[in-house]
Amino acid sequence: MATGSAPKKLQLRATIRMKNGLCVPRKWIYHLTEGSTDLRTEGRPDMKTKLFSSSCPGGIVLKESGQGYQRYLLYNRSPHPPEKCLEEFQSLTSCLDFKAFLRTPRNQEACELSSN
Repeated sequence: MATGSAPKKLQLRATIRMKNGLCVPRKWIYHLTEGSTDLRTEGRPDMKTKLFSSSCPGGIVLKESGQGYQRYLLYNRSPHPPEKCLEEFQSLTSCLDFKAFLRTPRNQEACELSSN
């Protein structure tokens, strides 16, 4: 996560491995809203995002909500965050009455983050 080109923007970049094995760069731009803790996702006017710190080194937690859904996401700079971090995240979300917990499989090496 880094500040964007304008002072009221944050940019999250990732490279995601698709089902076919290809690595695809992705970028999300969040706009800060004055007087609110909500971030607005560029290109997704219906989505609200809140950003939380994580006790996990190199990690952040996002809460996304939109038309009929709400989810918490744990992002980490490491492709293999410590198990302790995952357990803590699952424990915190279960306290918020979230029953489903999805952990994406790590069957392949992590994709390299592109520099652009």
